[in-house]
Amino acid sequence: MLSTTAIAPVVAQEDDAPEVIKVRGIRGSLQESMSIKRDSKGVVDAISAEDIGKFPDTNLAESLQRISGVSINRNNGEGQNVTVRGFGADKNMVTLNGRMMPAASAYGSGGGTSRAFDFGNLASESVRAVEVYKTGKASIATGGIGATINIKTAKPLDSEGFQASVGAKIVHDTTVVSGDDFTPELSGIFSFANDDSTWGVGLTLSHQTRHSGSSRAGVGGWRFQEWSPEYNAESDTFQYDGFGIADGPNGEQNAAYTSSRIINAPAEGQLFGVPNDLRFYHSDFERDRTNAQVTFQFAPTDDFVATMDYTYAKNELLQQEAQAGFWLTRSHDTITFDTDQPVATGVLITENPGGTKDNTATQIYTAQANELKSIGLNLEYALNDDLIFNFDFHDSSMESLPDDLGGSNIGQLQAGLASPVGLSQSYDFTGEFPLIQVTTDDCVKSRTTDKQDLPACNGVWDTTDVGTNYARVRSSAQKTDISQIKFEGSYVLDDGQFDFGIETRAMEMRQLQSNSTLKQGDWGIANPGELPAGLIEEFDILGQFEDYDTSNTGITAFRGNAVDIMRWGLADYGYPFETEFQTTGVRDHDHTVEEDTFSAYLQYSVEAEVGGMPTNVLAGVRYESTDVTSTSIQAIPLRILWTDNNDFTVVNSTDTNSVTEEHNYNHVLPSLDIDISLTDKIKARMSFGQTIARANYNQLRASVSGIGTDAPTLIGSTPRATASNPGLVPLLSNNFDLSFEYYFADTSYVSIGYFDKRVSNFIGNEQVELPQFDLRDATAGPRAQAAWDALNSIGVTVEETSLFVMTAILDNPQDFPNGAADYLTGVAQAESQLAFSENIATAYDITPNSDDPQYQFLTSRPINNRDANLYGAEFAAQHFFGDTGFGLSANYTLVNGDVKYDNSAAPNISQFALTGLSDSANVVAMYENHGIQARLAYNWRDTFLTQAGRTPRYTEDYSQWDFSVSYNINENATVSFEGINITDEDQRTHSRSVRQVWNIIDLGARYQLSARYAF
Repeated sequence: MLSTTAIAPVVAQEDDAPEVIKVRGIRGSLQESMSIKRDSKGVVDAISAEDIGKFPDTNLAESLQRISGVSINRNNGEGQNVTVRGFGADKNMVTLNGRMMPAASAYGSGGGTSRAFDFGNLASESVRAVEVYKTGKASIATGGIGATINIKTAKPLDSEGFQASVGAKIVHDTTVVSGDDFTPELSGIFSFANDDSTWGVGLTLSHQTRHSGSSRAGVGGWRFQEWSPEYNAESDTFQYDGFGIADGPNGEQNAAYTSSRIINAPAEGQLFGVPNDLRFYHSDFERDRTNAQVTFQFAPTDDFVATMDYTYAKNELLQQEAQAGFWLTRSHDTITFDTDQPVATGVLITENPGGTKDNTATQIYTAQANELKSIGLNLEYALNDDLIFNFDFHDSSMESLPDDLGGSNIGQLQAGLASPVGLSQSYDFTGEFPLIQVTTDDCVKSRTTDKQDLPACNGVWDTTDVGTNYARVRSSAQKTDISQIKFEGSYVLDDGQFDFGIETRAMEMRQLQSNSTLKQGDWGIANPGELPAGLIEEFDILGQFEDYDTSNTGITAFRGNAVDIMRWGLADYGYPFETEFQTTGVRDHDHTVEEDTFSAYLQYSVEAEVGGMPTNVLAGVRYESTDVTSTSIQAIPLRILWTDNNDFTVVNSTDTNSVTEEHNYNHVLPSLDIDISLTDKIKARMSFGQTIARANYNQLRASVSGIGTDAPTLIGSTPRATASNPGLVPLLSNNFDLSFEYYFADTSYVSIGYFDKRVSNFIGNEQVELPQFDLRDATAGPRAQAAWDALNSIGVTVEETSLFVMTAILDNPQDFPNGAADYLTGVAQAESQLAFSENIATAYDITPNSDDPQYQFLTSRPINNRDANLYGAEFAAQHFFGDTGFGLSANYTLVNGDVKYDNSAAPNISQFALTGLSDSANVVAMYENHGIQARLAYNWRDTFLTQAGRTPRYTEDYSQWDFSVSYNINENATVSFEGINITDEDQRTHSRSVRQVWNIIDLGARYQLSARYAF
């Protein structure tokens, strides 16, 4: 990808020395990686290419997980980001040949806020080695508090004459449902240097097409509160803060009646959780990834080398998703709790709402393209044998933009569909996989509308029962630009080496997001059966979960092309989208963060002896100053419409508000690395140093966002908002490392290491109740209070649905002249309260007015208010058994710290916890002999926190088996066969209890057959 000197001039001189290791095969790769580890200053691990154009894994992240202390996050079964020593991807610095690379990822309806580098954007063919610097150095750019990961690529003058490697690969993903079962991947790497090695050119090209599928089951959210039930004698119901149990026969019998409805109730004050819904998803993915790099080198003398390079990478992503969703009314007939965990969970829930409710069938189309462009120039000049200067410049950009749809600015289309046929439903969260049983009646909802004559009910839940509710058009984009100039020098002394350098770096990140919500058949599904024939089809969505028993559920799912559905639906409802989609109004988010950094460093290394033992000392200090400018342009919220029981719409103005804030911080970061050869085979290391990691971009905005609520405040809901803080300073870590390494053969070693990180300036949250934009609360005003009183007067339970319906009735006396009495009349005429509430929700929204009080939003704002201690140990071993060809590599990492989440704490308590903290292990068995290379790899990662906040999310422990086998037909030609996740391991996430499933992702194996020819 890019070509420049190594991160540190000290290392650069070592890299420029004649290589004595010729990398060939597994053994040669491990030998070179071991040499890098042994000879480096500080704690460094590496993975090296097995041959030109042949890296051990096709995905760089999956290679990195073989290193102790490194674990990865997967997306769609493929490595995406890395966690090092408990710090997630956004707290690790990724460089390409020593240059800081921009990051951008705005896939889907959100995103675009992280500094994390997505390794899925890069092919591995042009990579010569990947180095992981776990200890800081003065010469290394800041930003990696866990580690700095440097990707090194080949340069033409590193080899003689003409070298090339071309490869072809066929990929078979077993998860494919819609798409090609076999997809191609082509690559080529070419390098030429003239006879005198005075000039050279290198070219790398690769293209990959991959089709895959993914099935997922989970919930949209969990509601938590402490168990404190109350009986409402006036309405003869049993309530617990917004959750309802169906009416008992009378007050005297209510206790006994309730005991048969609430089974195994939590203890008084015990925290419990109940799901909002249950959803099943299936997605079909397409990816086209193109990488290219060209490098020119010119060395007219032995003292001067000029290198110019250009790198290009594009990753085009497309996803079609079908959903089947079933929401809870929160007025349950029965509920059974699992109280064996500290946090209780409603695991068996039944509902019979007395009418039919809509079961959702949303169809989503997402298209995004990530594109990296980078050009660089490097000049290295040796003034004499002792003094070397290096100048490096690069200008790089990465953008993640909406793709496809005729070049429009749309990244995601959501065609909101549903079937109003749900008569009753039973939820079961007792097992590993959540299930639901549904009974339906497709004759309750009227089939004749003012739009068209629709088919009569046929007693079958099918495509004629599906109608529209809301359509959503979304766009997300992120672009990051980096311009970096470095001037460095190295001066060799009699007893050591002195390094120095200065650097300026300008980074600008802009994030854009737009959302449009367009009303069609509304939440009540006013026009079931309205879709033209052929737009959707029935789909056995539960049949895609091959690893689980999903029989006897009684559900029907549907799928169709969201683009075609939207083109029909929006035109049919009179929106100007007949020929092309576009987001309307102003952008919801338009944020720019600029960081201008100046740095300078001094570093001194010395080789000496202590007690007759060879000793290396590397000491340095780095000064860095950063100016931060944050500008946010956002739409001004005008009002929050109450559109249904717990549905709200924020209405934005066409006007925008621009806010700019500035901040500055600086650091002096010392570092010290000492290693001593206790014997010719045993080396001990000790390192001290300070490193920093900057806040995510969304935390540095100059705006207020996330304004909204999920229920009426009159019954206890808390409106929320999120503010950012451009004044945040980076996390600062005081690091200590101690390790021992025993090298007992050319490719064999064992090592043990201890690390301790004392981190200050961790980012926590402060929460303050504040009004925002003078927004008024219709759910707590005089109309809502009058509705509350009216419901009590007629003996109807006050909960979200009844409160909305009664408020709408009292707010529209022209349609309901009898006031509260029309509530009971309407329910009787509609034959059920649910049907009546759907009719009201379709016909009426409640608009706030000046009589309503201001919303008091619980506003969360990030601040530097936390300190933490992370510590752990790393164990690694590698050995080849003589000349047998068999080898073994293994590592285990323990990570701990005082940064864990307390699942039992009340949901209104702000908690600080570090995501990504987990133990991990890897074992690789290898064979290399007689032209055969084979590798069997096992990877395991323990449960870790993925998301903090009121509703935490944990990724459960995950293990995976991979293998690869290759055969050298001759010195030039090789054929290979690889299998990834060959045991079809799935991924599961949960909330505060293992019973509280967030998602279960049904994954599958991927197989690759390839051929490579080198010449």
